[in-house]
Amino acid sequence: MILLTGERVDYASSGVDIDAGNKAVDLMRGYVKSTWGREVLADLGGFGGLFALDVAGYSNPVLVAGTDGVGTKLKVAFLADKHDTVGIDAVAMCVNDIAVQGAHPLFFLDYIAVGKLVPEKVAEIVKGISTGCREAGCALIGGETAEMPGMYSENEYDIAGFAVGIVERDKIVDGSRIKPGDQLLALGSSGLHSNGFSLVRKIVFELNKFQVSDYIPELGSTLAEELLKPTRIYAAITRRLLSAVDILGMAHITGGGITENVARILPEGCRAIIRKGSWNQLPVFQWLGQLGKLDQDEMYRTFNNGLGLVFAVRESDVGAVFQLCSAEGEEVFHVGEVTPGQREVKIV
Repeated sequence: MILLTGERVDYASSGVDIDAGNKAVDLMRGYVKSTWGREVLADLGGFGGLFALDVAGYSNPVLVAGTDGVGTKLKVAFLADKHDTVGIDAVAMCVNDIAVQGAHPLFFLDYIAVGKLVPEKVAEIVKGISTGCREAGCALIGGETAEMPGMYSENEYDIAGFAVGIVERDKIVDGSRIKPGDQLLALGSSGLHSNGFSLVRKIVFELNKFQVSDYIPELGSTLAEELLKPTRIYAAITRRLLSAVDILGMAHITGGGITENVARILPEGCRAIIRKGSWNQLPVFQWLGQLGKLDQDEMYRTFNNGLGLVFAVRESDVGAVFQLCSAEGEEVFHVGEVTPGQREVKIV
């Protein structure tokens, strides 16, 4: 039996505004096109992004794909009402994961789900995504903005990203050639990046009642400024390193921190020794550790602690890495070495 309500309804009355979606596309169009090269064949609005794959120079190319999101760092963006940097995080989390396997990022797609579609806010998010894509050297060839009332509150959204890159098959970096005696070098992070924010929010907002606008003397900034620093993108520097030095393995330091992520690239019979204090200690980690009374093990398996990328080279290549990084204006740290032992990471 059908019960008639007597009320005429449409999609807008259910909370989905098609016109707002069209406006959002118009607002983001310039940002998206700023990432395009001649490989991108389709305009915005198609059912799929078209990318003309150029395999010239490759004899046995392999595509490498990665997907990730920004996590509960988005909750801080909601509190601060700042949305132009989290898109950089979305790109970084994906392209860094494929770059550490030796791949050059080719293209990126995004998925943005919102409770209520505010075109200007979505355009700000896509502006950040476009910034990240330009920095990574890849094209933003497509995406989806889904308005989902009832799934998210009006002021909330979620972001996921998808990246595809290319690498010569015999140039894949997987850590399998790492052996005792190899040296561990690292590049710094910009801060928390996009990991551990459930713990960060519990310490900062729930237990200690800070506001995002609070100025923290130990950090030299407001909480919003520190916590929303975008994740560094390592695609460009890893590409230059790979062209000059034999990189044996690379780890992107994300969820699981230094201990879990470095362990992922170690072959059996290899232990990584990381020397605490061998890199710049960013104030935010000391501040959070003291504020939350966190022990060392918890810190090193949750946060990057100032290291965004750790990689292994032969001892004879250490000098070449330092020389290249110095020429690039990039600070590199000699953080440890590989020794015989159980497949694990030890912080000493």
